[in-house]
Amino acid sequence: MEDNTKLFESLIEKASEFGKTSLELVRLKAVDRTSDAVSSFVPHSVVFVLIASFILFLNLGLALWLGDVLGKMFYGFFVVAGFYVIAGLAVHFFMHKWLKRLASDYFIKNILK
Repeated sequence: MEDNTKLFESLIEKASEFGKTSLELVRLKAVDRTSDAVSSFVPHSVVFVLIASFILFLNLGLALWLGDVLGKMFYGFFVVAGFYVIAGLAVHFFMHKWLKRLASDYFIKNILK
């Protein structure tokens, strides 16, 4: 009878250790996936800031040049702003779902990697 009790206690102890190990493994996998997603976000952010700075200065130069060509400086800024309004409306009405799906797929792929 003592052998059965020891065997049962040993079985419960091993099951408990297995549960703890499985929980630790799940926690470590979650940390790995989260850190991978965050670490891939940082380089993309740096590239985004650099590209945004380039576009900003390009637009300022274009607006100043167009203002010089059109005779009044603020006309160039109006033309550039008008272009962005038209481009923004086109993206919103024609590409919104596609861009949303693309971003969702990217984040899901990084998390489930």
